Amino acid sequence: MKKLLLTTFLLILTIFNTQINAQTYQLTGTPVINTTGWDIVPSASATGDFVQLTADQTSQFGAIKLSNPINLKYCDKWKVEFDFRIDGNGTTSYGRGDGLTFWYLSNPPTAFTTGGGLGIPANANGLMVAFDIFNNTTEGQMSKVHLVYGTNNVPAGNPNVEYNMTANSTFHSADLNPTQPFVGSNYKHVEVNGEVDPANINNWKIQIRIDGVLITDASYAPSGGAIGMTQGYFGFSAGTGAASARHSIKNAKIFIDKVPILQNSITPFVCTNPATGNGFVDLTSYANQFVNNPGNYIITYYVLGNPTPIAFPTNFQYSGNTTISVVIKDPSSTLCDNGDARIILNPSPFAADDATITACNNNNAGVAYFDLSTAAVTTLPGVTKRYYPTLANLNAGTNEILNWSNYPSANGGTVHVKVITPQGCTDNAVITLNHFPVVVVNDTTLRSCFLEDNVSMGSFNLTNATVTTQTGTTKKYYPSLQDAINGSNEIVTTNPYIAPNGVVYIKVTNTNGCYAIAKVTLTVIPPVYSTALKDKIICVEDKTTLDAGTGFDAYLWSTGATTQTISNVGVGTYWVKLKTGDCTAIQNVKVFASEQPVITSIDVSATTITVYANGGTPAYQYSLDNVSWQDSNIFKGLPRGVHKVFVKDSYDCEPMETEITVPNIINVITPNGDGRNDVIDYSALGSKIDLTFNIYNRYGAKIHQGDKTNNYKWDGSVGGRKVPTGSYWYSVTWTENNKTRTPVKLSGWIVVKNRE
Repeated sequence: MKKLLLTTFLLILTIFNTQINAQTYQLTGTPVINTTGWDIVPSASATGDFVQLTADQTSQFGAIKLSNPINLKYCDKWKVEFDFRIDGNGTTSYGRGDGLTFWYLSNPPTAFTTGGGLGIPANANGLMVAFDIFNNTTEGQMSKVHLVYGTNNVPAGNPNVEYNMTANSTFHSADLNPTQPFVGSNYKHVEVNGEVDPANINNWKIQIRIDGVLITDASYAPSGGAIGMTQGYFGFSAGTGAASARHSIKNAKIFIDKVPILQNSITPFVCTNPATGNGFVDLTSYANQFVNNPGNYIITYYVLGNPTPIAFPTNFQYSGNTTISVVIKDPSSTLCDNGDARIILNPSPFAADDATITACNNNNAGVAYFDLSTAAVTTLPGVTKRYYPTLANLNAGTNEILNWSNYPSANGGTVHVKVITPQGCTDNAVITLNHFPVVVVNDTTLRSCFLEDNVSMGSFNLTNATVTTQTGTTKKYYPSLQDAINGSNEIVTTNPYIAPNGVVYIKVTNTNGCYAIAKVTLTVIPPVYSTALKDKIICVEDKTTLDAGTGFDAYLWSTGATTQTISNVGVGTYWVKLKTGDCTAIQNVKVFASEQPVITSIDVSATTITVYANGGTPAYQYSLDNVSWQDSNIFKGLPRGVHKVFVKDSYDCEPMETEITVPNIINVITPNGDGRNDVIDYSALGSKIDLTFNIYNRYGAKIHQGDKTNNYKWDGSVGGRKVPTGSYWYSVTWTENNKTRTPVKLSGWIVVKNRE
């Protein structure tokens, strides 16, 4: 058996993938053990978290094995761990027996029709490791380990591993009962390691430990049917004879290959302290060069050839060439420990290198800020660096630079660094501090036309600001200089950028990460309006001319005209777009209809009328025929009947017109019944709107009202009694039935003559 055939191993893992961990052959589980992938041979049974190979009865046999064979032809190392317990009441005559066996057999048991003790069939070929509790010679209790690497056929007729003494292929321990009794209620933990013997590749080096105690560590040669065996089944069996016991196993894990490592050996730089000739190294610092995530592994370090682990690998002392063997164990997987890793320590002199680092002279400030730790003065990990402004300071250990991560310096400055390795070796180096070329920028101005809805604001495309001619730069935009320095409040929307007159700042960064800041002045071009273009007032029926004045580059009227003036313009609202340079201002202009005067009322007194007007633009003119006009609002000597009255204002538009009735004026009535002048009668005005006819005595008290009920008449009586002869005040009001509803008032005195 040499190395595990990889393809076979992967195939077997694939078979178990849906049942158990993809890289594990194990028999574990709690509270119920998982036996998927295993065959149980009666009278074995799964019980709780363990497999009971036999009950506490005599003449019992039981086994459990992997369902599929394992090819170990190309396996140079394997490992098996399991826990076993042997308990029960036993028998009166013989106590407890017989024991259990772990094995790797080419012909595992399927039933127990033949075979010797411990549940191993006769003529079984392979490796058998038995834990025997019954001494067949003394018929007493014992605890022995037997190992057979061959065929279970000795002695003939009673094959039992206890009696197989094949030279170089067997092992039988002393009785361990005084120190490690196998019988008891507690589980014993067993580790069996198999490894190809480098001195004889046909042999296995077998190492067996029980609860950490080494039982055997020797090379065993295959014999009998085990010679040339390349495929077999891992499993466990137990048997009872005349004595009885319960045999149980759990937590079985079969490891058949090594933990994979990234590389087999590393040779780190190490040195010795000239004063002592010794060096110190943290061996654990190299763990991540062997495996990823070293915290997932148990890693042990040995000086090659010395079986004792290094007690303090984090501070290992050496003085000359030393090779460290690194053993890596993955506690979470079925893989075998890997001891192939090597750390080769070959001390050599240490020298630090002079270095140059370059930083940005941002915004041409004159100094750059350096992280001195980035200077490549050594590639060794774990070194300590101390920085000084001068060599004299370094030698004296004074004025150490403590702000080394942000150290300001002019171009061409130098710093001295003392480098100390983990082994205590030291050397000095000079760090030269250079500046990257500055980013060249220039301030500029952007101009924008005003916004129509807010003339104090403009719409700018900040990306049009030409602040540098250097290529390969990036630009970011900020509202203030401090924002640009801090990289805060960046202007994300650069087109359009809506702003009033003001400034923005552009941070220009080159491929080295250096920057300079340019100021951009933002100028909003104000609108230019026409001072000649004014609102106009015209008669509603008239037309006029609008003139936008001179001095503009282009005109566009709401009428579609593109001339300075537009003619034949009636009442309405118009606009004109006036272009000055690249900007266009829109100016509104209105042509108003002049307000027409309104005849508010007309007073009639005998043959005289007085016309009252309001609105429009005084002075008014008045006419009765729309031909002859006068400034006075009084017309005298009018005959009775209907007359037209015309009024116009100073705009001389079409006049306002209304009709007025001059009624027959009665000044004296003699209500004596002779049929002449007996009543005041205004029934002729009955078609007028809101006609009212009132009579008042000399004291102002109303004594009569003429309306529809009395047909707008008065016969000189009040309540059926004649009023005294005298003068009475009358008032007649109405509204003309015209479109302007002109109110008219007629008033005066009337004499009433009644017979006493």
